[in-house]
Amino acid sequence: MAVTGEHHRSAADRVSDDKHRTNAEADSPVSNGRWAWEWIKSFLIAFGLFLVIRSFVVEAFRIPTGSMENTLLVGDFLLVNKAVFGASIPGAAARLPALAEPRRGDVVVFVPPHEAGKNYVKRLVGMPGDTLAMVGKTLYLNGILQDEPAVRHSDPHDIVAPGMVWQCELAGLPAGRDACRPTRDNWGPIVVPDGHYFMLGDNRDDSEDSRYWGFVPRAALKGRPLFIYYSFESASPRAVPWLTGIRWDRVGRGVH
Repeated sequence: MAVTGEHHRSAADRVSDDKHRTNAEADSPVSNGRWAWEWIKSFLIAFGLFLVIRSFVVEAFRIPTGSMENTLLVGDFLLVNKAVFGASIPGAAARLPALAEPRRGDVVVFVPPHEAGKNYVKRLVGMPGDTLAMVGKTLYLNGILQDEPAVRHSDPHDIVAPGMVWQCELAGLPAGRDACRPTRDNWGPIVVPDGHYFMLGDNRDDSEDSRYWGFVPRAALKGRPLFIYYSFESASPRAVPWLTGIRWDRVGRGVH
């Protein structure tokens, strides 16, 4: 009987020793360091995936101006498909294969030729080889008057835009009243060169677009908006407008 009791006490002691050893290992610097490394590794993997997705798949953009009203409003936040036109590879003069080619009528995010550090969003109205002209605010494509239901006009008066003289240079004409005098609402005809596109804002009277700075090269196209994932009234007089001024009717809306 004495042997049996000693055996039970030894087993209990072993269980107690195992618990103490497990607790000691959990509190040891090595265990804490392993936990920290696992956390850091998970964070690095997640951050790396975020960078890959942001660089090659989708990216978020905010609308800061009213140049695309009412299609897009100030305070709209977009998710943009960067893979569709072939995302550029950071640090390399190359792009991934495109899933589709730009189409006339697409709303497109791109880098404008005159501001390399910015992103613009406009509607693609001219493909390579197209002849474009505007007469009295009305767009003509290859001599055919265009029906543009998304276009908005807010200013009944035309304006002279000195920056548009590039159209005269393109046509080889001297700029001036009797030779070449393009205005915001009356210009052209001009032909879109190969590998380039012509962009206009839907808010036609309040948009800085291809009329003023010219054609957009294919390599400058960044993507096509998927949908509006968040929107708020930035000019709302209420406190914290990003929370109290949310436009719930626009959240999840596609961009066309």
